[in-house]
Amino acid sequence: MHPGTTDASAALLTQFLAWVDRRTRTYNETMDAWRTSCPRISVWEDASLDGLVALTEGTSGAQGSVKVTLTQAGMDRLAAWRAAEADQGRPTC
Repeated sequence: MHPGTTDASAALLTQFLAWVDRRTRTYNETMDAWRTSCPRISVWEDASLDGLVALTEGTSGAQGSVKVTLTQAGMDRLAAWRAAEADQGRPTC
């Protein structure tokens, strides 16, 4: 995350990572769902700049076949968030 990132931005980024992780997404599908012209909501840009997602070429070479996938850093960030969420639900001694 970048300096000045709010909790809401972090939550939105986590939501984006979980969305990508749920199933294979194309670049076009991702842009349709997550691109924004609002400079305060930069989920796609933040994930890309932070190395949390990567673009991989499909077999046909057409733009519609470009896939968005989580990098190891993206998987690690999502796993850490899920672990923190699970810990919040556990009783403390």
